[in-house]
Amino acid sequence: MTSQMSDPAISLETPVRAPSSVPVDDAVIPFEVSALDLRGRLTRLGPALDELLVRHDYPAPVAKLLGEAVVLTTLLGSSLKFDGRFILQTQTDGPVSFLIVDFRAPARLRAYARFDQARLGDALDSGALLGRGHLAMTIDQGPDMSRYQGLVALEGGSLEDAAHEYFLRSEQIPTRVRLAVGEEWRRDGNGPKRGWRGGGMLLQFLPKAPERARQADLDPGDAPPDGSAAHTVAEDDAWVEGQSLIGTVEDIELIDPDLSGERLLYRLFHERGVRVFPPQALQAQCSCSRDAVEAMLKSFAPQDRSGMVKDGKVAVTCEFCSSVYEFTPQQAGAE
Repeated sequence: MTSQMSDPAISLETPVRAPSSVPVDDAVIPFEVSALDLRGRLTRLGPALDELLVRHDYPAPVAKLLGEAVVLTTLLGSSLKFDGRFILQTQTDGPVSFLIVDFRAPARLRAYARFDQARLGDALDSGALLGRGHLAMTIDQGPDMSRYQGLVALEGGSLEDAAHEYFLRSEQIPTRVRLAVGEEWRRDGNGPKRGWRGGGMLLQFLPKAPERARQADLDPGDAPPDGSAAHTVAEDDAWVEGQSLIGTVEDIELIDPDLSGERLLYRLFHERGVRVFPPQALQAQCSCSRDAVEAMLKSFAPQDRSGMVKDGKVAVTCEFCSSVYEFTPQQAGAE
């Protein structure tokens, strides 16, 4: 494994070292397997994910699903090269009708899910929890820049399935994603301790030679109406190998607190050689503030603000972090 570099254009003189055995939580590790023209990111989430999920005391199936959305968002949002936002959001007809994860580059995460307790089952997978609807991925570059949004239909599949469909149809980059979330139980001086952990890997085939980047037409493609066979393109051997390798990753490997990210990458790609770059730290941090909430209240019509007064005050609760902001009617402009 090569030493960590800040610039992906690593020179041939880059020294080789053994993978670090020290696990790093709440971080994304970019990596490259140049022999196969593969680039990717590995994320490991511990305390930050636990903080996001325990704030609302979600039922376990909902927490696991929202955790998967957080992992996917870190894999995608951490690629932003500017101080913008990456927002992942679903709206569906399933028991979890709405979820949102907001990543503010370079490191801040917040998340929230809305669900129907009566419709939750004991063993629903992520596809059944989501149901049918759509997933939106939005890149917000700032107030003076246009937004970019990609939509993916959700038809009972998992978030991994949706991510694959997004890259196939929107980015047209051969991509594979693995997501894993689970609860960890550990014993310390105060007894058993419970916490949520998550991990994920994104792998992409980015060949330098243009002719190797060709893909088959998306259905229905340009096939003639006379029943002729559709045009096909054989998958590149390097990408076949890459898919095979990421397909061997088990959930426990992605969330194991004792297995470092570098050791996992070495385990997968050591025969081809893997280069890692400096980890990008992540943290659970809401962007709400008293000033922002007060400005939001004053954007409403006076009669609407007056209707918010209860027991002589106006109280606003942040859906993301559950912080409560209280104002007098005068402060809220509700007189």
